[in-house]
Amino acid sequence: MPGHYEIRHTVGFEETNLVGNVYYVNYLRWQGRCRELFLRDKAPAVLAELQADLKLFTLKVECEFFAEITAFDELSIRMRLEELTQTQIQFSFDYVRLHEGMETLVARGRQRVACMRGPNMNTVPARVPEQLRLALEPYATASALVGG
Repeated sequence: MPGHYEIRHTVGFEETNLVGNVYYVNYLRWQGRCRELFLRDKAPAVLAELQADLKLFTLKVECEFFAEITAFDELSIRMRLEELTQTQIQFSFDYVRLHEGMETLVARGRQRVACMRGPNMNTVPARVPEQLRLALEPYATASALVGG
């Protein structure tokens, strides 16, 4: 199995709904948080490009749920590179509950991102920055590197 970039998260009451389980929107928020922290930790030069004219447009997100989680559950959110083309990246996310030495896969998600450059209202597709490509390599699944 390929490596993964991981963040840990403790579920808070504010992330649950009236019946006490995690509200589905939070899974998507955690995908975004994982992606942001990956950039901070593994590709900081890309953050500077984002402050210039690089844009990462999220084209698609999805999440499939296998088990409920509630407040104070400890999670590992594990991101992998699933596909890399010249201008797009697809990530996969495993949401794993950690409890008493056991790991339970509670959800699995995906996110597809397009790299774009240019001013707002006039952006065009752009190549995935080289530093980002290099930072993603250790997290690639076997079929991820396409059309490099």
